[in-house]
Amino acid sequence: MEAVKSIATLNEAWDQLDKSPSDGGRVEMIVRRPEAEQREEVQSARFTAARGLEGDDWLSRAKRKAPDSEPIPETQVTLMNSRVIQLLTDEKSRWAESGDQLFVDLDMSMDNLPAGAQLQIGEVILEIGVTPHTGCGKFARRFGAPARKWVMSDAGKNQRLRGVYARVLQDGMITVGDRIKKL
Repeated sequence: MEAVKSIATLNEAWDQLDKSPSDGGRVEMIVRRPEAEQREEVQSARFTAARGLEGDDWLSRAKRKAPDSEPIPETQVTLMNSRVIQLLTDEKSRWAESGDQLFVDLDMSMDNLPAGAQLQIGEVILEIGVTPHTGCGKFARRFGAPARKWVMSDAGKNQRLRGVYARVLQDGMITVGDRIKKL
């Protein structure tokens, strides 16, 4: 397992890194979570307004967490910036451990993608949610407590280093390599 990176190291690396595009980014990885703690990297996947990523366990997990047993649609899909996860682990094979479904090279800051912003990825249209995507205990165990503190710092929250939630507005397919267009 890799050594845990300090907050100072992460800040320095982030500041020196070329920034992701504000529009026209691309999908770097798609990960389906068929069951708790299981990850399946796929090259192409169908996304629907009813279920999110087909074959993913979002719907059953979301029902367990919702107070009225109804899932919150705006949390169907999670997107994480591929440059952020690359800083956290040099092993691409470990990206899926974060629990996110789409790894994208796109600026996901609040300034660039405010809640309600829409993205077209392949045939799919996603809408950015209001609910913040936070680093949980599992995230800290997998990537280190400093990584969680870094993504949850004030600057990290504003840049959405931990990622963002979205809901599916238009069903369709997304494939690794697809371009992302802000609508």
